[in-house]
Amino acid sequence: MISYILNKAFYAILTLFGVVTVIFFLFNVLPGDPAQMMLGQNEDSEQIAAVRAKYGFDKSISTQYLYYLNDVSPLSFHSTNSEDYTHLKDGKYSASSLFTIGSTTTVFKFPYLRESFTKQGKKVSQVIGETLPNTAVLAVSAIVIAIVLGIFLGIISALFKDRWLDKTIQIFSTLGMSIPSFFSAILFAWFFGYILHEYTSLEMTGSLYELDNFGEKMQIKWKNLILPAIVLGIRPLAVVIQLMRNSLLEVFNQDYIRTARAKGLSEFQIITRHAVKNALNPVVTAISGWFASMLAGAVFVEYIFGWNGLGKEIVNSLNTLDLPVIMGSVLVIALLFIIINIFVDVIYGWLDPKVKLE
Repeated sequence: MISYILNKAFYAILTLFGVVTVIFFLFNVLPGDPAQMMLGQNEDSEQIAAVRAKYGFDKSISTQYLYYLNDVSPLSFHSTNSEDYTHLKDGKYSASSLFTIGSTTTVFKFPYLRESFTKQGKKVSQVIGETLPNTAVLAVSAIVIAIVLGIFLGIISALFKDRWLDKTIQIFSTLGMSIPSFFSAILFAWFFGYILHEYTSLEMTGSLYELDNFGEKMQIKWKNLILPAIVLGIRPLAVVIQLMRNSLLEVFNQDYIRTARAKGLSEFQIITRHAVKNALNPVVTAISGWFASMLAGAVFVEYIFGWNGLGKEIVNSLNTLDLPVIMGSVLVIALLFIIINIFVDVIYGWLDPKVKLE
């Protein structure tokens, strides 16, 4: 197990290195001066020159790339020269110094994702820290809906194979996979938040935290989670239903299920003790991919419902060309993808003892 995790961690580092490289060069070939983006319309030549020097924009693209790698790496190297970009100054880094050789200090730090262009020098890590929890709540709620309903409906569909109930569930799951999330979001917001508002008390837009009626303090609005969670969970729900049904039908044809029936076990005991656990392997794999994808796929759902999560923040950052926020968000999503996939591989090995983690 330890060797497996270390091996995965090594490949995770290589993957993150590739992601960092791609997003850096992708966004740094865009037209425009980052210094002017940060200053807006109030810039002058001296201010632009100062910002370029402060953030290393006056260096060559290869030097800027090395600076960015140094910023996002937990183990990094910094100059003792106060004029150098990598100097530990102005509280830019939360770092613990390890040792100093000559004019270079080696530190262990929390990755520095730089500062937002449009939020008055606010750190990208703060922006992500404020929005990612809302996206996590939305994604977890959606995947719970997909898992619970998907497994239940998949079992029902398998038990009533080729009957009207099975066919109805199959039609529902096919529609769920076919309809884009942004269209479902618009439809649900209009129908349940506007047409049926009098009966549902649901709003067309709203986030997890909102100001109270007096505008004095923030309060949690759990009802605002209902519609976006359902919409975000529709497509994975449809996938789980299909996978659970097909996997369970395959398990029902195994010899040990016939043996269990021959021993006189009830259908309920056969399903709960033997069939479901063995049928869950492909479902777990699919859920892992969908859960990680939700963190990226929530962009349209959050934007339409006005949910103040990372997805909505990415859209706003794209509109304002806030490159550090976009780059930092992509890195965080990539890291979450990797962590979730490793975690799911471990669960997969637990569900199927024949799978060895090597």
